[in-house]
Amino acid sequence: MPQTWATSGVDLHLELAGRHVRASLEGALRDAVRSGQLGPGTRLPSSRALASDLQVARNTVADAYAQLVAEGWLTAQRGSSTRVADRIAAPDPAGAPAAPAAAREPRYNLRPGSPDLSAFPRAAWLAAARRALAAAPSQALGYSDPRGRPELRRALADYLSRARGVAVSPDRIVVCAGFAHGLHLLGQVVAARGGTRVAMEDLSLASHRDTVTAAGLAVAPVPVDEHGAVVAQFGAAAAALLTPAHQFPLGTVLHPRRRAQAVTWARDTGGIVIEDDYDGEFRYDRQPVGAMQALAPGHVVYAGSASKSLAPGLRLGWLVLPGGLLDEVVAARLLGDRQSSVIDQLTLAEFITSGGYDRHVRRSRLTYRRRRDRLVEALARSAPHVTVTGIAAGLHALAELPAGQDEDEVVARAAGHGLLVEGLRPYSATGRPGRGALVVGYAAPPQHAFTGALARLTAVLAAR
Repeated sequence: MPQTWATSGVDLHLELAGRHVRASLEGALRDAVRSGQLGPGTRLPSSRALASDLQVARNTVADAYAQLVAEGWLTAQRGSSTRVADRIAAPDPAGAPAAPAAAREPRYNLRPGSPDLSAFPRAAWLAAARRALAAAPSQALGYSDPRGRPELRRALADYLSRARGVAVSPDRIVVCAGFAHGLHLLGQVVAARGGTRVAMEDLSLASHRDTVTAAGLAVAPVPVDEHGAVVAQFGAAAAALLTPAHQFPLGTVLHPRRRAQAVTWARDTGGIVIEDDYDGEFRYDRQPVGAMQALAPGHVVYAGSASKSLAPGLRLGWLVLPGGLLDEVVAARLLGDRQSSVIDQLTLAEFITSGGYDRHVRRSRLTYRRRRDRLVEALARSAPHVTVTGIAAGLHALAELPAGQDEDEVVARAAGHGLLVEGLRPYSATGRPGRGALVVGYAAPPQHAFTGALARLTAVLAAR
């Protein structure tokens, strides 16, 4: 009998073989339960529906169900559907190697790069999604402009101009799936133009360096000091990636003189400056540092995302592009993933225009400032030999270790205390960060876990 599919209750793929249909059906169902194809509690189609799909007599299916209920493979109650018995556990597939025991996850996470995900504004986001979907025309759910939905580009243009000082119009924005996706698109464009090198801060995310090299470009590491990236060493690079408002991971601000040098370099060489404004909303002890892009909108790409302000899982980012780059980036977008989720774009647009985004950012800014203050106070009290820097903004701090204290040993000791924290060395492209330090992401733990995470961190750093 040919393979068939049931379409009522569940999509059920069964292979019936042999002349005895009932025995074949019983065997196929046993095999499906035994192999895990049908998991415990799965609702099966009614006998009438399955008989219709398999083109067999209904009594044949009913009798097969009854036999498997008697054997304990299925359960059935009057007035309820037939289900796979909960006590049946699917064994490992034949011949599959046993999975190794999972490594114990650290109890506390102080790695940088993530906000407190438990603080995501679920109710406000759902309300914005309902309003956005109710107002959206049906055509909005189809294929649309690869730059992104116009509603979101308009909302972003207003917000970025107001909050970050970006020189922007909606037609110059391309919505992408986070900063990494935007960097991938820019790498493709730079390589297609004949560029071979991208200048990057020596201390930066390794994943960003990997994205650049995956585009066929070489990474040219640039030193970073107390004034930010040493712009004078950009040299013959075709593009330069900077975090000028809050260098990651050191936390310094690019000096105004170096900002001007970067713009001059771009104008003189035709190079592209990519401004990664990854946490621009979070400033505590000073006035917000405006976007560098406003100094030279024709030479600087402004890149932002919702990963730090809302959640990385949204996969929503944006590029504000010079006119000379727009068509090339859109063309690169069309060759890959044409557009981000329309529903998420419409929701974010509504969230911004309704004021929900601003309210969430203000609440988060206050929460993270309090956490930062607690971190600084706890380390000053329990580990005064540790210097905390890069704390005027952002979601992380740099805890510089005293001379002679090994960074890797401290990270390992923290892991032994159930604490996940990262050292500075992995962020260096050259492997020579010049100091031993921990990069402490104080935003990541949920609120109820922050006290415990802080206590373990201070215990680890107090021990010398």
